[in-house]
Amino acid sequence: MLLRVIHLDAYLVLSLAVNYALLVCAGRLDGDRVRRGRCLAAAGLGAVLGGVSLLPWGGFLAHPAGQAAAGAGMVLTAYGSSQRLLRTGGLFLVLSCAWGGGLLLLARGPSGPLGFRGILVAAALGYGGLSLGLRGQFRHTRTGGDLVPLHLACGGRTVTLLALRDTGHHLMDPLTGGPVIVAEGRALAPLLPGVDLTGLDRPVEKLDEARARAPELAFQLLPYRAVGVDHGLLLALRLEKAAWDGETLSGCLAALSPTPVSDGGGYQALVSGF
Repeated sequence: MLLRVIHLDAYLVLSLAVNYALLVCAGRLDGDRVRRGRCLAAAGLGAVLGGVSLLPWGGFLAHPAGQAAAGAGMVLTAYGSSQRLLRTGGLFLVLSCAWGGGLLLLARGPSGPLGFRGILVAAALGYGGLSLGLRGQFRHTRTGGDLVPLHLACGGRTVTLLALRDTGHHLMDPLTGGPVIVAEGRALAPLLPGVDLTGLDRPVEKLDEARARAPELAFQLLPYRAVGVDHGLLLALRLEKAAWDGETLSGCLAALSPTPVSDGGGYQALVSGF
């Protein structure tokens, strides 16, 4: 009986650690806000339900349906208030399957089955390796407010992008002195259905073309300076409204970037803080 209790205690500790690491990784990969207290509670829930499944009267939890219900309960506990719940839950499922498959391969290796310490070490190494290998994905997330939804309106049309709040972004409107949004040109296609958004690296030519195709919209050239560029120009559009981070601006400029503003495509625009 004593040996059984020790094994159950070890299982609970191990399950808690692994569940927590998987839940945090799923949230961070999805760019969602990670509430570590909720993740810890969800990991505890999964550990307890897993422990119950080992008892003689808890075999129903070992059934695939019981395991699916336990997994859903964990995701709801950790990310139930998120608008990206299904996506985060899918990532948690993928990571869990990858973790289980990795353990199965290790258990069949020449060293034989992994012990309690071996599994904990594997979990720590897996979490560290994932964080290190995907650090570019973790660099900007919604966790710290780096990424914000950006809502733009122009000509009776609207579009929503994901924008990075860049503290080094200081491009200003020469007319009003207000902040300028820098967005990937193609990301603004829903606002400009009649405008060809290729060739934005030739802003002077594109200005005449854009005005001819959409005369009702206010296009202009925006001068800028950057590293390696002393005097550059960008095609810009005067918006009716732009809203991000709880603030709304009317009549601000959106500069159309000819190249992606994100290395990995994680966001489509750059905004400054108010």
